[in-house]
Amino acid sequence: MEALYTIAFWLFTTVAFAAEAVWIDVRTPQEYQSGHKEGAYNLPHNDIGESIGALNLSKDAEINLYCRSGKRAGMAKATLEALGYQHVTNIGGLNDALSFQASQSSN
Repeated sequence: MEALYTIAFWLFTTVAFAAEAVWIDVRTPQEYQSGHKEGAYNLPHNDIGESIGALNLSKDAEINLYCRSGKRAGMAKATLEALGYQHVTNIGGLNDALSFQASQSSN
């Protein structure tokens, strides 16, 4: 019975962790260093196709992208979707990402 509880706990924590959205800042490293959303990875939009594999994400992971205005995030979104990622969202700019985080915290 203890083994069953251990397996159930493992499945619950795996599913809960998998539900966490991954945040990716697609700006340049210099822009990222000047300020970014806490916990966001920095994968510049022009390198994202080659660098996304380093994160070992499943193709159905929830991925949120942002840049300065949303334009580069849109290009990165198209690249990731072409690679088979299914749940990619262009949040817009850094301020949008920070506002998104705050609005989710108040729910």
